[in-house]
Amino acid sequence: MDDLDRSILGYLGSDARMSVATLARRLKVARSTIQARLERLETSGVIAGYTVKLGEAARQSRIRAAVLLTIEPRAQANVLTRLKAIPEVERIHTTSGRVDFLLQVAAPTTAVLDTVLDQIGEMTGVKSSESLIHLSTKLDRAV
Repeated sequence: MDDLDRSILGYLGSDARMSVATLARRLKVARSTIQARLERLETSGVIAGYTVKLGEAARQSRIRAAVLLTIEPRAQANVLTRLKAIPEVERIHTTSGRVDFLLQVAAPTTAVLDTVLDQIGEMTGVKSSESLIHLSTKLDRAV
């Protein structure tokens, strides 16, 4: 990846709907150059897709929590399969440290969130869980 690739990714990170023509104009290169770069970035897996990033107005109706899970040895695959089946679980990260999984969970109400957290904590193979409710977002640079 060179500076042009990084610039393309920067523009698309801010506006994934930006046209090839607009990218070419802003970066002062030919449209065919931008198109070829995008195809290469997609083929190589650097660009995995184009998506919508929800703003604060859309996220306000959801209660979010980070959930830290410690899993029993040899139970990780089974727990992972069961977590993927819960629609409120948005993200699952493995970690290095005192916990095995870091989850992002979102629910429309505290009652639904409570039910989901209970469901996760009662899973066979989950040794312990800790929930951290998101109160406000002070910085979000995620693309």
